[in-house]
Amino acid sequence: MAISVQNIIKERKYPFIFSLFLLLVFVAFLLLNYTESPITFTADFTQSQSTSSPPPSILNSPISNPSTDTPPTHDQSPSNGTVDVKLDSDWKLCEGGVAVDYIPCLDNFKAIKALQSRRHMEHRERHCPEPSPRCLIPLPPGYKGPVPWPKSRDMIWFDNVPHSKLVEYKKDQNWVRKSDDYLVFPGGGTQFKDGVTHYINFIEQTLPIIEWGKHTRVILDVGCGVASFGGYLLDKGVITMSFAPKDEHEAQIQFALERGIPATLSVIGTQRLPFPDNAYDLIHCARCRVHWDADGGKPLMELNRILRPGGFFVWSATPVYRTDDRDQNVWNAMVALTESMCWKVVAKTVDASGIGLVIYQKPVSSSCYEERKENNPPVCDPNDRSNSSWYVPLDSCLTPLPVAGTGNLYSWPAPWSNRLSSKPPGLSAERDAEEIFYEDTKHWSALVSDVYLESLAINWSSVRNVMDMNAGFGGFAAALIDLPLWVMNVIPVKEPDTLSVIFDRGLIGVYHDWCESFNTYPRTYDLLHSSFLFKKLTQRCNIVDVAVEMDRILRPGGYVLLQDTVEMINKLSPIFRSLHWSITLYQEQFLVGTKGFWRPDEKIKI
Repeated sequence: MAISVQNIIKERKYPFIFSLFLLLVFVAFLLLNYTESPITFTADFTQSQSTSSPPPSILNSPISNPSTDTPPTHDQSPSNGTVDVKLDSDWKLCEGGVAVDYIPCLDNFKAIKALQSRRHMEHRERHCPEPSPRCLIPLPPGYKGPVPWPKSRDMIWFDNVPHSKLVEYKKDQNWVRKSDDYLVFPGGGTQFKDGVTHYINFIEQTLPIIEWGKHTRVILDVGCGVASFGGYLLDKGVITMSFAPKDEHEAQIQFALERGIPATLSVIGTQRLPFPDNAYDLIHCARCRVHWDADGGKPLMELNRILRPGGFFVWSATPVYRTDDRDQNVWNAMVALTESMCWKVVAKTVDASGIGLVIYQKPVSSSCYEERKENNPPVCDPNDRSNSSWYVPLDSCLTPLPVAGTGNLYSWPAPWSNRLSSKPPGLSAERDAEEIFYEDTKHWSALVSDVYLESLAINWSSVRNVMDMNAGFGGFAAALIDLPLWVMNVIPVKEPDTLSVIFDRGLIGVYHDWCESFNTYPRTYDLLHSSFLFKKLTQRCNIVDVAVEMDRILRPGGYVLLQDTVEMINKLSPIFRSLHWSITLYQEQFLVGTKGFWRPDEKIKI
């Protein structure tokens, strides 16, 4: 029979009681020491079987890379799948001349210095460091929460983007001005002598079939400056991907994103832009400093690749309306090149301020290609190319024009905003693709309305710049279309290629590999959304590095909204907490992380 505690006390077995007491104290000490003393956590990042499934599968094939170059592959699992990460004491602050605005793949000065040539803007292209830096980006002195939209379109805090070079460099062109604690954007530009609103209306008056916000919804602004053109087109229901390189025009893309205008860092150099074929309704260049006929016309052929059949190229530059020898030589070269590409001049004019523009239209039929006296440039072999544009060299041929599944000519998407929910022209022709697309649209509409907007700890009124890190068909962005925000839809290069569908819907996006840094300045997004992204990433790269990149991109006060398996959320949560983010969970599959203003004290040279 077991001896009760009461019997032990009655029989006065005090040595036994004392020994038991000491044993209990010792066990309690061990437990307390175990839970409080470690300052590291170890996470097993090996591939695991998911217990819950992502939204419906997508029928297109994953993006392939036909490049003969050797871009980073990131195809090896790090440290046999196990990563040790210390908490606060291990994080260090980036230190150096560009630390506050550090972009790892564009500020790799060692790689840039070793380049054999810079003739084709190679020094403005991506050169990612190996390994990826683990330091955190410091805040500019005086940094504060951004000016809310729509006020931010016209003014931002100077301390948030403390660069004044453009203020001086473009002071006569009304790009940007300094006013007390603010940078003010009056809507001027090199070609916008009467203001950007006048210029936008001038384009539509010149060619009314453009129909801003109805026929023309998705455009690309090349060499965009501070993106006032794209910012003011938002009033007309047009979404613009504004881009420019990180160059001597200091912080122009950073200005655009701080204003709440869609923008990204890129350059037409030796590689394709990170967009699919036949994507944009219209492409715009106002004195964008690109030599379109250079290198056999490859830069203009790249625009031809990403311009939708029947789409327009608006070129406003001095060769269009000046008659000096230099400008006329450029114009004559442009005439020869565009005619060889079967681009048709549909308008050419000069406004009252003396600024002129020409509007070209891309053909919808291959018949012109077949009727040319010379097959130069040739039409690309469809069997020898891919829609992918991640580390792929520029084409020296014309992209084949698509045709509908019945063999008819390519059809323009439905007018905006019907095109957002109608069947996209670029949707896979495989069986059940249309049904999967509509089911995906309904899935995201319900999830956003019932959970994201109603049940999560997110102040959506403070959210302007949004990134969907694994966008699929763009259903998340489509479900948010009525809110005053915009979404950068990212298609990871190892996921099914659905970026054409996103553009067909009237949305914008890019290809990207999340094992590398994104082409944006620090502190440029208010919310990062991820749906079942990380499982495949853990097979190729360290998700601690992805978390560091998310911390770099996200503004203080911004949110991470992550949907994933319980297992993956349990792996990510301690990493986010170590960055001093506040974490809340909902239904065990949704994580909301809020980034604060914390930065580590120690520094590390980059």
